[in-house]
Parts: sequence; structure tokens; C-alpha cells
Amino acid sequence: MLQSKPGSSLFLGIELATDQLRATLVDDNLELMGVECVDFDTEVPEYQTQGGIFTTPGDAYTTPVDMWVKALDLLLEKLHRNHDLARIRAIGGSAQHALVWWKANAVPNLAALDPRLSLNSQLTSQCFSIPNVPVAQDTSAHTHALAIEAALGGPDHMATRVGTCAQSSLIAAQLLRVREAWPDVWSRTGRVQVASAFLCSMMCGSWVGMNEPEACATGMWVHGTSNSPGHWDEGVLEIIGGNWEEGRRIRTWLGDVDLSGGSRKIGMVSRYLVDRYRFDHDTIVTPFALDTLSSYLSLTPHPADAVLQLGPMDYLMASAASYAPSRLFNLYPHPAQDPNEKRKYIVALTSRNADVPRALVRDMYTKSWSAFDRLVDIVPPGGSIGLDDKLFSFWFLQADGFPFSHVKGIFRFETGIKVNEFRDLRANPRCLLESQLLSFRVRWSRILTSGIFGNTVGRGGAVPNSNTTNPSGTNPPPSKLGLSFDPYDYSTLPLRILATGAAANFPSVVNIIGDIFNAPVIIPTSQIDAAQVAPHRNAPARGHPSRASMGGAYAARWVWGRERGGIRAGGTFEDDLRKVFSKRWMMTGGLALKTSANAIPQLSNSAVSTPVVGGLPTGGSSRGGSGSSTPYSHHPRSGLGTTVVVEEDEEEIDIDVATGRLRSLTTSAITGPLQTTNSSLSLLSNSALAASALNGHNPPPSIGSELLSPDPSNTTGGETSATTSAPLTPVTAMTSTSDSDLQVGLGKVTDPDVDSFMSYAAIVPEYCRLEGMLVKGIV
Repeated sequence: MLQSKPGSSLFLGIELATDQLRATLVDDNLELMGVECVDFDTEVPEYQTQGGIFTTPGDAYTTPVDMWVKALDLLLEKLHRNHDLARIRAIGGSAQHALVWWKANAVPNLAALDPRLSLNSQLTSQCFSIPNVPVAQDTSAHTHALAIEAALGGPDHMATRVGTCAQSSLIAAQLLRVREAWPDVWSRTGRVQVASAFLCSMMCGSWVGMNEPEACATGMWVHGTSNSPGHWDEGVLEIIGGNWEEGRRIRTWLGDVDLSGGSRKIGMVSRYLVDRYRFDHDTIVTPFALDTLSSYLSLTPHPADAVLQLGPMDYLMASAASYAPSRLFNLYPHPAQDPNEKRKYIVALTSRNADVPRALVRDMYTKSWSAFDRLVDIVPPGGSIGLDDKLFSFWFLQADGFPFSHVKGIFRFETGIKVNEFRDLRANPRCLLESQLLSFRVRWSRILTSGIFGNTVGRGGAVPNSNTTNPSGTNPPPSKLGLSFDPYDYSTLPLRILATGAAANFPSVVNIIGDIFNAPVIIPTSQIDAAQVAPHRNAPARGHPSRASMGGAYAARWVWGRERGGIRAGGTFEDDLRKVFSKRWMMTGGLALKTSANAIPQLSNSAVSTPVVGGLPTGGSSRGGSGSSTPYSHHPRSGLGTTVVVEEDEEEIDIDVATGRLRSLTTSAITGPLQTTNSSLSLLSNSALAASALNGHNPPPSIGSELLSPDPSNTTGGETSATTSAPLTPVTAMTSTSDSDLQVGLGKVTDPDVDSFMSYAAIVPEYCRLEGMLVKGIV
């Protein structure tokens, strides 16, 4: 076994998430060495946040900046108490999408902070002109984003000019909203910083500007070319400021942008941290990034992979070969690339209506996440067995990006006709998930013509022949289906889906993902192991690392290696990290990466000939919370582990064996008023719950009676029914996971089924037709 030497180098990754401040430590072999976190709700309860945020009427989601500073004090104290910080050689990090507003007359000298005092006592709330700042889920500036878009000539012109069209959380829109709504706040502001630059400044003890990927997400940045570097768009700044002078003032607030590509250090650790917490004075600080991009880095994806992040907002991200902005997607420069290599980008498709609709459907139609998962698994694809009576639902509780910027409400369609509620209420959970994932699948196919993927042909493998994409030879051409792409052609879809987030812990969800994209679904082994403890939490279980903090630690290790010459210049971030993982794998004889801070690494199932009993390798504990390596399963479709998590108030599900249909739930599971549960999977606000009543879509009062009524198709008098009360069983890694995936800490949880893919392909035209009706406002 490879052991870290007592004085070996450590690398720190910090993540400022919505609900927690997290830290991950890895050694120079990228082995997990420590995890710490500060939970905002429980460890700084005086701020009275829920999930780290405040919600107010008008779709406003905010968080107190002062809380971040106090949490940073607590996190540093934990790190100092539990780890030797003098061993840390480099610090990386990431943060949520937010903007910090500093007062002009209270901007502190970060280099002169007193190490005898806490950060919170020196950087008080009086330093900030806006104490509670909007987070990514905030949509209160949506109309301002649309106003900027209109001033620039529409979504296409705006995307061509600044790389993005109107988005509710655009920094440009937030600036415009503050100028118009709170002129006194505007007048006393002296500097603004994105949250990642704010956190990086705390580490450096000096002011740090944003990096280029985040600048591209502001709606004010002109992307550079080989002939001219990127720069702030003065015309857009003038629109936001109202005149040229105010536009120039905004330019000074924003500061310069780091154009290094994330491949070099930003500075050295601050004197404050050296004196107070005993960091080594030679510790370097590397560029901090958006949390979504940092999570992407932690997975070291191949060019043919796509990364699906499921959470409060859903993201589908992939590597892009060229810069070709469009209103259809967001495009970021890769946050960790060598200046000498060909420029790389990351394309991102986003959806605001993610965890909140999933939690709302869970509360309306089931009692627990385990019931939600089983109900999705039982209901057939499309909500019905028939081929021509598929059900569709669209949940837009918040206005989303183009083309859904004006769409809001809950819409259900049965046999092509808009209805207030499905006749079979049991179809709602599955139809919601299918709608969310089909949206990504359709949008992915639509962006292929933009050229962002370069000349890559067949991202899903070799270009199939006509018999591969059209087995029966009878599928109509896309033009006759009213589409610009062939829904039966999976050669242009991602080769693999790397999924993260609590929703990816459910077997039914990953099966739908795999079937819709016809691709295996891969999940980090640290998340799989954490799911055995808390499967419904986006926040990792205690002792388990978050992906964004892990990505920050990996980036710190990469930059440090380049600074020392240990990593050759010209290589890509992903290739360089895979080489480190591969070297570690060979030195340990096939030892799997630790999945938690207290883990005991074990040999992978392919490295030893160990009998498997009940899905778990014998000879080593792999139960949830044990800290051991992830269990492996032989389930043919998804990794259904033997470890079960018992939820409170589990309800029974009555299944008709003859038809495979769910007949009834216990009364307690589906009756009573709609309630907001204390679910950690999502952050339900009063405004989100109120949105369920839009367009007359109130939860029907007869939910209980309808679900409890016997199945009229059952004429056996109930003799064929089997009652089950199986608690939630999260996914586990399959034994067919490749060594190359295990080396980097990934596990395969499901394989695709081509017949199911073809079934979903057949309903894509109808899905697109209904989606188009919503966009045009004709329903």
C-alpha cells in the first residue's frame, strides 16, 4: 500500500457553496487526506438561513456575505486543529455564482490584517454596501437581463457580442437592477468582486480579479482572439451605468481579468494566514473558479464525455474545440489550460427548474424519496404502455434562459392535449424527469450545427451505418419529423455521461439518463459511497469530499507541478492528472482511491480474485459510512447495492405482478395538504411553492382517493399482488467498471439499453412540438 510520508506535500481545495464552506486536502498522488466543512445553517445559526440562503417574494434568493467571512474563520480553525497546514504547498478553490459589493469608504487593506484577530472582526458587514447578495438561483433581475438583451438587438446579437444571451443571474443584470432600484447603494460602492475572486483574495491577502471563464459569464466581456485580447465591452457598461461616466466607473469596479488560462499562480498565501494558522510562507495560491467548472475539472472528462450536474440548477457540460457563441448555450474558456496549447472551451446547457420541481413533485405525489424512486421505476416510459398516448409535462417554476425566458407555469399534455392533471397521477414523477432529461438531449442535438465540437465525428463512437441508427429501415428523415436532427442517431451523443448530484444517486434516474442518451452513466466513487449514508443530500456526507473542492485541490496540485517543473508544459490538465493517477495505481498495485477522509483503501474488484456475495466483495467492509472503497454490484442495468438506507415513515407500495403497475400507496403518503418537507435535496421557497398554483394547477384534492382506488384492469381479486416495503437503495458501482475509471475515482452505475433509447427517440418529435407551442405561447 502506498502511504503518504509524514512530511509529504498537501494541496488544499476550498469551495464556497450555497449551503456550506468546504475544504478538501489531497497529497501529491491526489489521494484524499482530509475533509472539513462548515454548515451555514447549523454552525453559524445566528444568520438564520435555510440551506444557506434567504428567500423573499419576487424570486429573490440572497445570502449574507458576513456569514461567509465568519464561516471562513471556523473552517481555518478546523483545518489548523486537525491538520499540519505547514505541509500545504498550494491552495485552489471555487465559489458559487454571486457578486460581493464593497463600500468605497470601507475597503480594507487585506495585506495589513491583524493575525491576532479573526477575519470576521476585521471584515464586518459594514464593509459591504449590499449585506445580502443574490445567488445563482435568484431571478429578481430577469427583466433587467431581458432589457440589456433588447438594447443589444436581441439574443443572437447579444450572444455574438458578449458570448451569452439574457440569463437571470447575469452580473450585468444585477448591476443594472441595483443602479435602478437602489441609487444610494450604487453611490457608496467602490468595488465589486465575484465570490470566487473574493475567496481567493482572503487567501492571498491582496485584491484578486476574476478569471476569464467568469468574465465570459457576466454579459459584459468580449472574448479575445489571436489578434486582440479580451476586454470589457464599453457599450454594454454604458447601458448598465446609464451614461459613459458611470460605465467607466463600473470598469474600475470590475478590475482587470486574469488571462493566464489558470496555469500559473495568482500569488502567495497571505501573511495573516502564515502568522495565525501556520501556513508555510512559500505556499502558492492558484486561480479560483466557478464551482460548476471546478466540479467539471474534478472528473477529468475525456473529449467525448458529457458531465451532468444535478442540483438546484442542472448543467450538461462538455469539452468544446472552438469559440462559437450562440443563444443556445453558454461557452467558457477552459479554467485550467496551458497557454501554449490550442485554446479549449467548455459548453454548458443549463436549467433553472431542477431540484425544486423534483422536490415539489415528490411532496405532491409521494411521501419520501424512496417512494419517488420506486414510482419512477414502476411507471413505463412516457407514462403509459401505449405508443400513441404518451404523457408530457413541463415544469417552469422560474423563467429560464432562451428560448424559455417568457415561459412560466406547469404544463401537462395527454394525447397531445393540454390538461390540468394526468388521469393517472402516478405518471407525474417519471414524466417530470423525462422532460428535464429530454430537454438536455434535444438541446444537445440542436447545438451540433454550431461547430463548437470542431471536426469530431461520432462523439458517441464510430459513425454508425444506416442499419445502426435505423434498424427497421423505416424511420422517417428528420425533415419529415419537423426536426433539424435525427432523433434515432446516437452517434452524435456523448460517449459517456459523468453524473453528479443527489438525483444521480437514484437507480431509476440514472437508468433514464442512460436510456435517453444511450450511454453508460459514471458517478464518482466518493459520491457513491456517500450515498450509502445520505442518498438525498446534495451536500456530501460527513468525511466525504465535494466535487468542487476536489477540483480546486486538483488544480492546485497541477499548477504547483508546473511551477516546479514536475509537469511538462504543453500537456492538458486532464491528461496530466490521469498520468498522476496512473502512476499511483501502478505503485499501489491497483488500490482504489479513498472515498472519504477516514477510508482504508482497498484493491479494486479487478485487481483481486474475490468472490462476491450479495453484490459486496467478501473480505472487506463496504457498507455506507465505513469509509472503505465503494461496493460493487452485478445488477445488469444499474448498480443496485445491498446497502439500504431506512427513511422515516416508509410507505408500502402495492404492485400488480401481472401488469407491473402500481396500484396503491398508503393513505398517509398521498393525502393531506401540500407540505414543504425539510428535504436537503432542494431549497423550496414560498415563491417556488406558490408557483405550483400557476395557471390553475393546484394539487387536486382527490389525490388520495384516486390513488387508493383499485386498478380496474385487475380482475383477479388481488391474488396476483405483491406488497413490498423496500427502503431506498442507492446506486453502487458495477463490477464492469474499467480500471481506467477506477484509477480516477469513477464508477459505472448503469449501462444503456438501445431498445429503450429507440423508444425515447420515437417521442422526441412530439416533445419538440409541444415545447415549441410553449415557447410561442399558444397553449
